[in-house]
Amino acid sequence: MADSETRRRVIFDHDGGIDDLLSLLLLLRMPNIDLVGVSITPADCYPGDALISTLKILSLCGKSDIPVHVGNKTGPNPFPPDWRAQPRICHSLPAMLRVQEASSHHADVPAHQFIRETLQHSDTPLTVLMTGPATNLMWALQDHPVLCEKVEEVVWMGGAIDVKGNVAMHDHDGSAEWNAYWDPAATAWLVASGLSLCLVPLDATNALPVDRDFLRELATCNTPVSDLAGQFWAATVTAIPTYEFTYYMWDILSTSVLGLPIDTYVREQGTLSVSTSAPQAGRIYRDPAGCSVSWVSSVEAQEARRFVLQHLTGDF
Repeated sequence: MADSETRRRVIFDHDGGIDDLLSLLLLLRMPNIDLVGVSITPADCYPGDALISTLKILSLCGKSDIPVHVGNKTGPNPFPPDWRAQPRICHSLPAMLRVQEASSHHADVPAHQFIRETLQHSDTPLTVLMTGPATNLMWALQDHPVLCEKVEEVVWMGGAIDVKGNVAMHDHDGSAEWNAYWDPAATAWLVASGLSLCLVPLDATNALPVDRDFLRELATCNTPVSDLAGQFWAATVTAIPTYEFTYYMWDILSTSVLGLPIDTYVREQGTLSVSTSAPQAGRIYRDPAGCSVSWVSSVEAQEARRFVLQHLTGDF
């Protein structure tokens, strides 16, 4: 376990999908991370289900004292209802049903207010890891810019820079990634915010499909943690037909960036802008007149998978 003074203090803002919940499990098992709080964006989830699963994972990992807050801000482009309902299976699995979620550290204070207050009261800058849209962070900071000094770095799973997006809607041309599309105004705010920002876009996550070879390797670990992770991922195999959509380690890679050796991925720097209107709402694109941002453009997939397998094993 890393010394408490060297561990990275993190606020984790997620939106309740299966890969978000797996990212929480991974984050709790990374020895260099001190998780100070969890906030939930009601995007790719129904927030009640996301809250139950989050609290149960914290209880399983002996971290039920970590505060959890649900957001009440929504974006203009909702995720499909079937996608939002899919993660309900997570808190119905045997290991999750056997644990009682501790609700004493869940409060009705909305997520953006929790993030704001946590930054205000922190003696040191915090990292914000976001695996859902940027909405909660925007509402926390847009009227309190002085608090940007309390943010060490934002690591965000979002965007598609030099590759096709994954939005397939009637009024969209497919150039955007879903987290960026759900709330394009929040995406534009984040890119222009001046925060130390590292995007983890589809450019990098496309190298990490959740395929049967990976699931088979995870199954060979044969431990309580690896089995639960495998059951979570197994729920994605048939929920969305693979000929229409492939599940990738979108959020898992973004979380792993907080622990992966820096020589296992390429971090590029450039100027980017965001489109906020149809048919390219949420598109993040290279623009000489844009804002300076860094992003993970590629990753050594084998090393990333090894990192995930190493941490998602053992006992709770």
